Amino acid sequence: MRVAVVGAGIGGLVLAAGLQRDGHRVRVHERHADAGTSGAGLTLFGNAFAALDAVGLGDDVRAVSGTGLAGLRAGQRRPSGRWLTVLPPEATASSRSVHRADLHRVLLARLQDGSLRTGSPVTVSGDGSPVLRTPDGEEEHDLVVAADGLRSTSRRVLGLDTGTRPAGYTAWRGVTRGPLDVGGQAGETWGRGQRFGIVPLPDGRVYWFATATTPASPESPAPPGSADEHDAVRERFATWHDPVPACVDATAREDVLRHDVHDLARPLASFVKGRTVLLGDAAHAMTPDLGQGAGQAVEDAATLVVLLRSNPGTGDGLTAALARYDHERRRRTAVLARRSRLVGAVGQLSHPLAVAVRDGVLRATPAAALARAAEQVQRWTPPAPARR
Repeated sequence: MRVAVVGAGIGGLVLAAGLQRDGHRVRVHERHADAGTSGAGLTLFGNAFAALDAVGLGDDVRAVSGTGLAGLRAGQRRPSGRWLTVLPPEATASSRSVHRADLHRVLLARLQDGSLRTGSPVTVSGDGSPVLRTPDGEEEHDLVVAADGLRSTSRRVLGLDTGTRPAGYTAWRGVTRGPLDVGGQAGETWGRGQRFGIVPLPDGRVYWFATATTPASPESPAPPGSADEHDAVRERFATWHDPVPACVDATAREDVLRHDVHDLARPLASFVKGRTVLLGDAAHAMTPDLGQGAGQAVEDAATLVVLLRSNPGTGDGLTAALARYDHERRRRTAVLARRSRLVGAVGQLSHPLAVAVRDGVLRATPAAALARAAEQVQRWTPPAPARR
């Protein structure tokens, strides 16, 4: 098939590489001049690697990723450093951490030469037909996949948009300039309306993120890489336990990123219209509180690749594959989006009584319950072949 992918993010690149591996002709359009040159770190769990393995990319990503939280004492702490809960080893065994730039580099390397067009803004057809309007004219395909993110123009043009909503907090992200010893401990620290997360990267550097409950602003509070944001996050977390202040101090001032967190206002009624499909944040943008944003985009991509293997062709087989993709992915992502927003709301509690109750519940939660919750989130298997 001839497939066009709108957006060269993680989900779009996994899809393109997987489809090309299966013999499809794929063209990726990225509106920015560069693909994957910014960002910080992320954590991928077992479900993401099951999906990557299904499309032949798992080993490539393992080669540039580290063990994440595996082998470390990880869980939730108080700003004093007191542990509220420690995750059992099985809950973190499958986690791997990677810098976004490294992940994008590996995925881009798997694309066939000439299949990526950067600086190429395109528009999907509102009726769902597989036609793109490009700067050079119209392109006809057998399938169009829109993976153009939270603010997806494609979602709006297709008439599927439900709008976005603020989660009620802002987030900072950074990566230390060099290796930093975290003392064998990682995870998140939960305070009153503020959180701080620590994840070691493969080369010893540390990816960190911080949140604070704030009113939503219409634009980014400051340009990416603002020294003002470095000062702001350093001041907020200066008295928190080690190595929280050290993580910020070890990060270049221009490398601190900040954005207000948003998700979709409501789940979409469909991820598919005609021969155009939504994927990743364009379909189900969720808060980052389960660490599943990238993982769900990868699952989307792998699901579509596998379904197109078992439903070849551009007629009824393709229609059936898209219907299954829509059913399976909406059901899975709607549950995780609700759960992620709930975890974020609990993590951002600020009233002293509410925080005391939250912390008491965390301390009383059995390790077995934590392991079951993690297993539910991290379980994914490829869709079964269609019956013939």
